[in-house]
Amino acid sequence: MASAPEEILAGLDWRPNQPPAELPRPERLRRIRHSSSHVMAQAVREIFPAARLAIGPPIEHGFYYDMELPRPLTPDDLPELEKRMRKIVARAPGFFLATLPRARALELFSAWQQPYKVELLEGLSDETVTLYKQDRFIDLCAGPHVANAQVCGHVKLLSIAGAYWRGDEHRPMLQRIYGTAWESEAELAEYLEYLEDSKARDHRKLGQQLDLFSFHPWSAGCPFWHPRGVIVRDQLLRLWRETHGRAGYQEILNPVLYRKDLFETSGHWDHFQENMFKVSGKTSAPATGETESEMALKPMNCPDTMLFYKTRQHSYRELPLRISEGQLLHRNEAMGTLHGLMRARVFTQDDAHIFIAEDQIQAEIGRVLALLAEIYGYFGLRYSVTLSTRPASSMGEDALWEKAEAGLRQALAAAGLDYAVEAGGGAFYGPKIDVMVHDSIGRQWQCGTVQLDFQLPRRFELEYIAADNQPRVPVVIHRALFGSVERFLGILLEHFAGALPAWLAPVQAAVLPIAEGQSGYAAEVLASLTAAGLRAELLAPESKISYRVREAELRKIPYMLVVGRREAESKSVSLRTYQEKDRGVMPLDAVVAELRSLVENRKLDVQPRDYSRLFRTESPAPEASY
Repeated sequence: MASAPEEILAGLDWRPNQPPAELPRPERLRRIRHSSSHVMAQAVREIFPAARLAIGPPIEHGFYYDMELPRPLTPDDLPELEKRMRKIVARAPGFFLATLPRARALELFSAWQQPYKVELLEGLSDETVTLYKQDRFIDLCAGPHVANAQVCGHVKLLSIAGAYWRGDEHRPMLQRIYGTAWESEAELAEYLEYLEDSKARDHRKLGQQLDLFSFHPWSAGCPFWHPRGVIVRDQLLRLWRETHGRAGYQEILNPVLYRKDLFETSGHWDHFQENMFKVSGKTSAPATGETESEMALKPMNCPDTMLFYKTRQHSYRELPLRISEGQLLHRNEAMGTLHGLMRARVFTQDDAHIFIAEDQIQAEIGRVLALLAEIYGYFGLRYSVTLSTRPASSMGEDALWEKAEAGLRQALAAAGLDYAVEAGGGAFYGPKIDVMVHDSIGRQWQCGTVQLDFQLPRRFELEYIAADNQPRVPVVIHRALFGSVERFLGILLEHFAGALPAWLAPVQAAVLPIAEGQSGYAAEVLASLTAAGLRAELLAPESKISYRVREAELRKIPYMLVVGRREAESKSVSLRTYQEKDRGVMPLDAVVAELRSLVENRKLDVQPRDYSRLFRTESPAPEASY
């Protein structure tokens, strides 16, 4: 005979939850958010006693709880739930935990008519489980939690969504309440500002606002580049070519369509074909003439760069041989994974392959990492690196993989870079260094990559003649620094909130005559700017000057030169910049020289609102008990 809930609860030994005295900030926040989900569930049960609870985990920046309720919630319900949560927190209830046999927990939650908890218990193999309680609220939970709910007061409920229990669409949909929780009211307020700012920073929205690019359903996830977008894209490629030219790279341009033989030789047909666009094409057969052959658009530049290397014999004196290619690549990504420029089916990779002797590995990877630091420095980007090792699906001998991984470790050590290790995250042909860019809104993006490859040179039978006049197999460094030009630009747009550095901006200066009578001098100012090699536009006086200044601000034009009768007489301009706003009247020549210097030297003249402090990993714990 099943026991009554009161009997089961009476036999439990409730112990105060005591977290460690010192916890890193991410763990403190995880406990606050997990505990806040329990406080929210308690508030829901106070309003809806018949609520059936499912799960309530912490997530990045917040928490949620899935539940079955007697009626659908609306956003208007969230303030009342928050009010209930504040009342619970004000009582400062402690969190207590108890251990009991799984069978007893099944009796308890069955009696309480909590079918989702019963289902969770039935799926466990553990003989014992834990319960947590605060106030009168008891939940099945493995923890961890805070010591006292008083630290759960800096909470905001954000939204309501539907959620199928365990992803099963054949079961009734549950309601999911999302919230966020922080250590202080100031952090909560900053996070709410961050959420609003993040919406405005969406690069797809900025692409339309700044008239850079657009998308159409018929293009299946590929961008249409507008004239201003082409300018920005070309500026990034120009930076790539100039820096790589100085570093000794030679640029090539290969086809984009190949017979599958190429990818069978490289190994991509076995390891990557599900992400390739395959086509049938006519090729030449010696005996019969034309024949149908399976072909594919190339998804990466490495296989055909091996073909380029084989076009002639090479000497050790040529090594390192640095070959770059900024070619369009095509990958058949699933439609559900596409996200504007961040993940598109057509993109331009700032690729390079460096052919080296084994004793050049460390020095050459050091040069690559130095070049990466130089390029990221133009944008003020912080980054971290990860060493990704041999994946389960790989090709080649163990000894070569061990040699490649050792080479990357030595190069990272020589460069003085701290790094994490992602076991099994390498490419199928070699280990790699992945570079994570940290943007101003607390996110990390995998951009650059440096891969060390002993496999493809052997599969393509590459050779160079060594100093002893004997053939040797080269090692290949695969590397990209932007990652892809499109994705890097999307990251920059969101990092800078659309206000790109002056050298990169599609329009660097706008000339704004106050009235019709100043159009002649405005044309002189425009001519001075364009003669200096600057990208400038005239915003004609078809509306009030305040409206046109606002238009230039919305387009995030770095320099706005307002001219009237006074400025015409003194050959000056009333200068306004996007970053500093009104800077007063200045001589025209001085403004042109200033802007030209910014552009020619690619100076970083913008400072985005930076939320990275909000997502820091370390800080002293507040005095409140955890």
